[in-house]
Amino acid sequence: MKIITSSFFALLLLSLPLQAAEGVISVESKYSVNDTADRFENFIKAKGLKRLARIDHAKNAASAQLTLRPTQLILFGNPKIGTPLMNCAQTVAIDLPQKALFWEDESGKVWLSYNDPVYLKQRHEIKGCDPIIEKIRGVLGALARAAAGAPKQ
Repeated sequence: MKIITSSFFALLLLSLPLQAAEGVISVESKYSVNDTADRFENFIKAKGLKRLARIDHAKNAASAQLTLRPTQLILFGNPKIGTPLMNCAQTVAIDLPQKALFWEDESGKVWLSYNDPVYLKQRHEIKGCDPIIEKIRGVLGALARAAAGAPKQ
């Protein structure tokens, strides 16, 4: 029994970095891709965030005579939050502004995905900005759950 337990925990520990390395949080939505993106856009505006762009990848694919399941991307942010984060680690600018991906998987489920701020902290070795990271993490989680119609945590 000890061998099985030890092996189980060893496998679990080995799998954790792979999951953490992805750095993407996905929330299942009760709505279509377009409706989820619309809801998200409304919520970010209500929070005082700026929508910088909205890209419809499926529409762009169709313009090249290609097919893609519904897939949209919204770029958004707030310089009052992003700038201090970049002052802590300027390379985080490559991952800013924030992005939210709205997509339909092969089984027809709709997802809202975004970069995990904790992953960005690790990726860019951000030091001295923990309160900002936590604020971003909380806001992104709340926005994603609200737009997707998911239960609050």
